[in-house]
Amino acid sequence: MIHSLFLVNSSGDIFLEKHWKSVVSRSVCDYFFEAQERASEPENVPPVIPTPHHYLISVLRHRIYFVAVIQSEVPPLFVIEFLHRVVDTFQDYFGVCTEAAIKDNVVVVYELLEEMLDNGFPLATESNILKELIKPPTILRTVVNTITGSTNVGEQLPTGQLSVVPWRRTGVKYTNNEAYFDVVEEIDAIIDKSGSTITAEIQGVIDACVKLTGMPDLTLSFMNPRLLDDVSFHPCVRFKRWEAERILSFIPPDGNFRLLSYHVSSQNLVAIPVYVKHNITFREGSSQGRFELTLGPKQTMGKGVEAVLVSSQLPRGVLNTNLNPTQGTHTFDPVTKLLSWDVGKINPQKLPSLKGSMSLQAGASKPDENPTINIQFKIQQSALSGLKVNRLDMYGEKYKPFKGIKYMTKAGKFQVRT
Repeated sequence: MIHSLFLVNSSGDIFLEKHWKSVVSRSVCDYFFEAQERASEPENVPPVIPTPHHYLISVLRHRIYFVAVIQSEVPPLFVIEFLHRVVDTFQDYFGVCTEAAIKDNVVVVYELLEEMLDNGFPLATESNILKELIKPPTILRTVVNTITGSTNVGEQLPTGQLSVVPWRRTGVKYTNNEAYFDVVEEIDAIIDKSGSTITAEIQGVIDACVKLTGMPDLTLSFMNPRLLDDVSFHPCVRFKRWEAERILSFIPPDGNFRLLSYHVSSQNLVAIPVYVKHNITFREGSSQGRFELTLGPKQTMGKGVEAVLVSSQLPRGVLNTNLNPTQGTHTFDPVTKLLSWDVGKINPQKLPSLKGSMSLQAGASKPDENPTINIQFKIQQSALSGLKVNRLDMYGEKYKPFKGIKYMTKAGKFQVRT
């Protein structure tokens, strides 16, 4: 299974390594670095890289590459899912998963990796179980450990490990019983020059934060469950009930967890929430170019589009820009040729626009192609696919919990071609 794990930062330095079966030389990462050099973007590094004696399987999260070394053939998605689980665990323990946070808590990191894999095979990946095995670091605990020489490793086996519900510890008690669910959808789309949709799909997740006393049994039903394709569940979900009735029935883990992830790929179900009017022109033999861009909301079900950020990689021949935004601020880096426009919230009554001219190198030929425009945005209290939770019921306990559901849509890879 997994022999070694290397953590590589954005500079290409290996800042942490862990070996389970046998020590694999760092030189194996040279194949990864070669693939990294060939990739145009950091996220374009191939997730699976075969080498003469190993396979390198990697994920990029928070500008850190998590590179697993495998000696025999295994399902790549199995390893990729485990690597994502490692990142989520680090985030849960340290608040953020950055190089600095990992270096500051390096002892806890090694303890976690030792528990999450046993001889290269996944063992304990549930946050509840890990938190009973290894206490999350706090300032007080760090000081005590430094003085006494003790560790964060617990002395008893987690109670959940011995039960039929290994993801939930026994004897959970809360003063305030509450269950919150976040439906978060990310839209990936490519829009052509005329404004037609070339491709559009939605990746969605339902994240939960459940703090309930005892051993509650929850059911969650949707208004339109048939929208969901390619659904991936947390192990707590009873799959047969979902197949038969399209209802989620589960005993939840304690705390934060991802209940399910789903995919909506039918073009007619994916509504594009923003439109872009653009006019980017370069004239042959001229040292000036024209840049005009206007954004507007399209199908947002009456919800505001906010946190809008527009970026575009301009051609190499552009020396500088002279642009005026009607809203927000813009920057242009003459070295990388990256234009960024921080729009903020779109006001439908007064649409934001960015207009002006671009200075080109004298005598340079007209650029071969127009730049593409990448857009980031968020829409609060709206799920673009139209997915809606119908009701949430609890069985097995007598108290009445507080329940809350929040929706959010955000842009993934949203690209407009000009």
